[in-house]
Amino acid sequence: MEHILDKILQNPVIAAVRRVEDLEKALESQVTTIFMLTGDIFNINSIVERIKTARKNVFIHIDFLDGIGKDHTAIDYIARVIKPNGIISTRSSHIKYAREMGLFTIQRFFLIDSLSFDTTIRTVNAEQPDMIEVMPAVMPKVIKKVCQTVGLPVIAGGLVDNKQDIIDVLNAGAVGVSTGKPELWSI
Repeated sequence: MEHILDKILQNPVIAAVRRVEDLEKALESQVTTIFMLTGDIFNINSIVERIKTARKNVFIHIDFLDGIGKDHTAIDYIARVIKPNGIISTRSSHIKYAREMGLFTIQRFFLIDSLSFDTTIRTVNAEQPDMIEVMPAVMPKVIKKVCQTVGLPVIAGGLVDNKQDIIDVLNAGAVGVSTGKPELWSI
């Protein structure tokens, strides 16, 4: 985990790549970590290889990966064949099994009210992901409360529009900010 966290701390802006066409921009940018929010059974292996060749961390959001089931066999395949630095998922069962397979895990949570906040804390304590991502990022007060409560590195993403949003989230205690806006990948 240290190597992964070190790279994020080196550059806390994380490229959230939603379209394969944007991968080249992420590879050419200053980011050290890429979240692949797209891909399929035919291209994900070569995508991961390209990112690793560029010496960047790569995390596959397995909930968005096409052509591969959403079960333990899919996670086995990802861990043994594709070999990303880790996975992202909203599903606790994916996080638990991926950890058992030795993958670094980032569990994504959507915070919309106090109930979802409480559920996030309970889930983190039960599943023990390596890191969490909370969305939307543009809630510094809530991000700060999450960071103080979970005792894990926190990434925030979603609705990040400008450099000030990134600064606000980092000042709230997050270790990184994921954004799908290529113009923010090199600030």
